[in-house]
This record gives sequence, structure tokens and C-alpha cells, in this order.
Amino acid sequence: MAHAIRFHETGGPEVLQWEEVAVGKPGPGQVRLRHEAVGLNFADTYFRSGLYPVPLPAGMGVEAAGVVQALGEGVDSVRVGDRVTYTGFVNTLGAYSTERLAPAAALIRLPGDIECATAAAMTMRGLTASYLMRRIHAFKAGDSVLLHAAAGGVGLIVSQWARLLGVTVIGTVSSEAKAELARAHGCAHVIDYSREDVAKRVRELTDGAGVDVVFDSVGKDTFDASLDSLKRRGLMVCVGTASGPVPPFNPQLLAMKGSLYLTRPALADYIADPAEKHELASELFGHVASGRIRIEINQRYALQDAAQAHRDLESRKTTGSSIFVV
Repeated sequence: MAHAIRFHETGGPEVLQWEEVAVGKPGPGQVRLRHEAVGLNFADTYFRSGLYPVPLPAGMGVEAAGVVQALGEGVDSVRVGDRVTYTGFVNTLGAYSTERLAPAAALIRLPGDIECATAAAMTMRGLTASYLMRRIHAFKAGDSVLLHAAAGGVGLIVSQWARLLGVTVIGTVSSEAKAELARAHGCAHVIDYSREDVAKRVRELTDGAGVDVVFDSVGKDTFDASLDSLKRRGLMVCVGTASGPVPPFNPQLLAMKGSLYLTRPALADYIADPAEKHELASELFGHVASGRIRIEINQRYALQDAAQAHRDLESRKTTGSSIFVV
């Protein structure tokens, strides 16, 4: 019998329940998957808490990798036995499961040299890093970026990718252990935000100029410091709200701080076009397969331990990527 983590009400990690589920046969455009590994992402907590509302009861998780078991009518993009990975949003909710039905359109076939565990740890994070480095800004050698949560899953990939492009990364972390991890993955400078003034330190490191781009996945707690770290006409990229949503503000603030640009992108809009998704995934997989980018799986959990995994994630005890082993 298949099992899945589901929740019947929104709230804290305690609402996550381990349940038997009936999977059934795939319908038109669907496949039946047997998961080998499932990704743990901060966005999962938004569904659980109700920040991202979905009809209840609901499954949990939007990223996993496994093997195709059966095909629904009209599916010709994959075959039974193919190893695949996927990520998405509401259309792939339910990844915390041993088996499931999934839309074939969401699937990405895995190259032979990418394991399912690696894929589950990097598909969402890696595609996020891919569009940040290849679509948001035309990075060139000599550019600089302030990267919050530099020791996190996305942060470690972005740092390595930036180093490949000759971009200087200033990362923020909360401990010396995380600082060492960030440096090892490409951060030229690391700021401990728990004891340093981030914007002031950025100005010192850039001879007063500020950075070209900020990647801010923290949100409310770092927004002001991020704006104050940018050079004139710099780009602020809000990519997450780990500390809560950014409060409303007058856009005139952007002019006052140097005619700044601000964007709030979402991965879904960069992988909606199958051709663009393939391009972003192919470059990502190429970097990982060659060893140019390393994927750090620093936490592994059983699916039954999803509540503890969420507690660890929200208390910032994790580094790199986290997965559930099925």
C-alpha cells in the first residue's frame, strides 16, 4: 500500500499526518510514479501554515525523483522505467509520498549520471539558481552580488555558479560553521548577520559602491539592509519570505536609495515554457554531472519524520539541501 504525508488543517508541523493512500491508475496526461527521494523545501512550510492556501485535506511537497510505473492516455514524453524528477507548485503538490499520480508535463528525464537522491535535492533549488543566474540579470565577470542564506540549498548552488561566471559573492550566514560552508562553495566574503551590520559591511567590502544585485530569500528581516547594500541602479531580487512577507512600502523609496530596481520572481514562470525549462535544466545537469557544481545533501529524513524535518528547517538548523529517502 502506498503512503503519503497529508494535512487536514493548517498550522504547525504537528498537522502533518502519515497515511495510507490509494493511488489508482493514471488518467489522460498523467503517469504513476514510484518515488526514490523527495525534496524538502521552505516553500513546503507555506502550504502547511496556510500562507499558500490550498483545498484541504491536501498532500505536501512539490519536488521528488523516481521511476515511471505506468502511463496514462496520450503520454509520450516518458516511458515506463524512465528515471525522472519534477518540481512545480500547486500542480505537483503531493510529493511527500511513496507513490503518486503526477502530470507528465511536469517531468524531467534524468541523465544517467544524476542519481534520484541528487535530483530530489537540487531540482527546485537548482532550477531556481539557474534562472537567477541566467534570466534575472546579465551577469558578467567582475559583477558583485549579496546572497542571503548563503549556506542554504539555493545559496550553495548560486555561489558555485557565480564563481564560474567570475561574479563576486558576499554571503550572509548565522554561524561560523555556515560561514565555512559558504566560503567552501564560492563566497568571496561572508557576513554573520547575527553580529554584523550587513549594509555597512557590504559598503566596506565594495569601497562604498554597493553590489550590483541582491538575492534576498529572507524577506521582512533583511529587506531594508538589502536595499541599503545596492549600488546606484542596482537590482533587488526578492526570492523568498523566510522571516515573513515584506511590509508595504512607497515605491518612492527605490528612487531615494539610488533609482533601484526590484523584482519578485517565481520559479513557475521560468519553467512554464517546456523549451526554457529544458534549457535551464540541461545547463544545471551539465554543471552537476561535470562536478563544476556540487550538491550538498546535508540532511536525510524518513518520510514519516516530516514534522521533525519541518521543525529543523524553520529553526534554521539545516544547511545545503535536505531530502526524504523513500
